[in-house]
Amino acid sequence: MIEPAANASRSLYKRALRVMPGGASRNSAIRKPHPLYAAHASGCRITDVDGAERIDFANNMASLIHGHAHPAIVAAVTAQLAKGTASTLTTEAEVRYAEYLCSRNTNFEKVRFVNSGTEAVMGAVKAARSFTGRPKIAKSEGAYHGLYDYAEVSQTAAPDNWGDMDSPASVPVAHGTPPSVLDDVVIIPYNDPERALAILDRHADQIACVLLDVMPHWAGLCPSTPRYAAALQEWTADSGALLVVDEVITLRTAYGGAQQNYNLAPDITAMGKIIGGGFPVGAIAGRAEIMELMNPLGDQYLLPYSGTFSANPITMNAGLTAMELYDHTQIEHVNRLAKLAIEGINDVIGSRGTPASVTGAGSMFRIHMRPDAPTNYRESRPTPVAAKRLKHFHDSMLDCGILLIYSGAGAISTPMSEAEIEQLVAAVDKSLVALP
Repeated sequence: MIEPAANASRSLYKRALRVMPGGASRNSAIRKPHPLYAAHASGCRITDVDGAERIDFANNMASLIHGHAHPAIVAAVTAQLAKGTASTLTTEAEVRYAEYLCSRNTNFEKVRFVNSGTEAVMGAVKAARSFTGRPKIAKSEGAYHGLYDYAEVSQTAAPDNWGDMDSPASVPVAHGTPPSVLDDVVIIPYNDPERALAILDRHADQIACVLLDVMPHWAGLCPSTPRYAAALQEWTADSGALLVVDEVITLRTAYGGAQQNYNLAPDITAMGKIIGGGFPVGAIAGRAEIMELMNPLGDQYLLPYSGTFSANPITMNAGLTAMELYDHTQIEHVNRLAKLAIEGINDVIGSRGTPASVTGAGSMFRIHMRPDAPTNYRESRPTPVAAKRLKHFHDSMLDCGILLIYSGAGAISTPMSEAEIEQLVAAVDKSLVALP
């Protein structure tokens, strides 16, 4: 058990509140009585400024596949720092990394690097509109696809505004979102192919793309059913819309991303997180004829798309190093550990008789304060009582030396072993017992 000190954190928070709304630049870091401030990290462990060390299962919202300060990534970045961090010229590192990413999945015929997963989704949606000439997009209710106005619709829908399952409402996230944005976003229920197809059919000639995450974090980290994923792919092919698969989180699941597990052949794939090697990154990959719309020297230049820090050599070298290290053996390693974690957590829940459950796949898991594992966003959205219990659980896990994502989710990194999983399960057991 970690004894709370928090003197340094409390002092930093007082300073931060004077200059930042909420005292931080990321909502996920803000918590009561104050955020935790990192001092240093290595491998799968992170130490805060108050001296508390924890096993890091958050891994910067699942973006650190090799944990912290991997020696090979540090060496690659250090070597590039001496050569420059960014310029208006491109680099060989960008070419090498593009070649490598395309080699991991035949669906990645060409790739364009950007600066975040949000930007990758935004570019994919714009490419779909440019290619099809259609205005609308469709997405699963509750799925998080970043901060783009259109992509974020209904990611925070609630019982008082989400509407009927046969026709879910398009609910804004940010106050002031124009009604025209909501009119151009078609919301479909996650993991319900019959209802989804009926809704899509009503807008068939207007939908540019269907945006799909096969295991959306905000929708419960519930794996898509094969029927749901297959139905959306078939519908897009028949209707002339594009299938855009968001692999910002799920790319870690398999060598070429989770789409391989579902035999999907998306027109466009959005990537981010682990492909940056710990640095901000995004990538749009897809069919060559679609990607060529971004080519200013091409015959069909319909989508001007650039960015000051896109493909900067620090990220390119860090990302290439990280992904080369993340081979089939390492993927099997983290997926096996996650399976052990899910089995162990389920055993603890069963033995304690706690009204809790766990979802996930690949190298990720998420703990819910409900007795039956959810399968969609509406089931996974915590009730006020469940939300209170989840916060208590998360705080207890911190005290037990385990850092999870605030939602109760965790991501395995390659430095972890069965010993870390055993500590995780023991902490879950202790924290469940302590629930109010």
